Amino acid sequence: MDRLDAMRLFTRIVERRSFTAAAHDSDVPRSTVTQVIKKMETRLGVQLLQRSTRTVRPTLDGEAYYKRCLAILDDIDDAEGAFRGSTPKGLLRVEVQGTLARYFLTPGLPDFFERYPGIEISMTEHDEWVDLVHEGVDCALRWGDLPDSSLIAKRLGLLERVTCASPAYFDRFGFPETTEALQGHRHVGRRLPSTGSVRPLMFEICGETHNISLPTILSVTGSESYREAARLGLGLAQMPRFHVEDDLKNGRLVSVLESTPPPGVPVSVVYPQSRQLSPRVRVFVDWLSQRFIKGFARAAPD
Repeated sequence: MDRLDAMRLFTRIVERRSFTAAAHDSDVPRSTVTQVIKKMETRLGVQLLQRSTRTVRPTLDGEAYYKRCLAILDDIDDAEGAFRGSTPKGLLRVEVQGTLARYFLTPGLPDFFERYPGIEISMTEHDEWVDLVHEGVDCALRWGDLPDSSLIAKRLGLLERVTCASPAYFDRFGFPETTEALQGHRHVGRRLPSTGSVRPLMFEICGETHNISLPTILSVTGSESYREAARLGLGLAQMPRFHVEDDLKNGRLVSVLESTPPPGVPVSVVYPQSRQLSPRVRVFVDWLSQRFIKGFARAAPD
């Protein structure tokens, strides 16, 4: 087995956390897997894997080597695929904010896999930014303003947001017809994990964004907790429409102040510069753009 095949076998062990599963996936004997890893560790002079009776995990050196192997193997696959003009295939590592994963990305994946049956997606969910290069992630789907970085970013669209609360909340505090009528109301606080500060409510009025801070008895960082607090009548909330569409239809939540909505939130896909020509990333980004254009959100401006 040459070094490239050995790298592929090693990465499969790390991903499957099993010598036996990696051997089955690679169609080689279990004894061959053991021998290949022993030779690899001897050649490198470090222990790459920690074995136990139940699982296999990479050491710190093994994790670092795993990420280097991924980069090398991806570059080779992408280069060969570009010359062959073949349909993209292989593993695509995607990082997504949890809400977008559950309500946007995952429901559309059957269509993606039908188009690109040779691509396998490994998806992780984070509400905070991670270092894509350090974590070996090919691309990330994010909503909100992007921090300055060396990553390539493509804006996909704008998420429509609504201001809403439960019927029980409006029974208690009244139904405001204008932003001036918000005096005496309260909202569910959405804290920024980076600073701990609570975001104000935001409204577009005559083409300008106005911030309004209201009292709050609860502040949260998670999207699901934020929605649940609104359902329970703990205050006004501003959320992407897709996140509360079912609640609005069945009456668990009621939208308010629709003539002065919150500004739309940009949605972008970002990826390291080294991945900008990857066939897997390219077709995935194109598919995401088409999915947004088909009505999930307002298309990104040119």
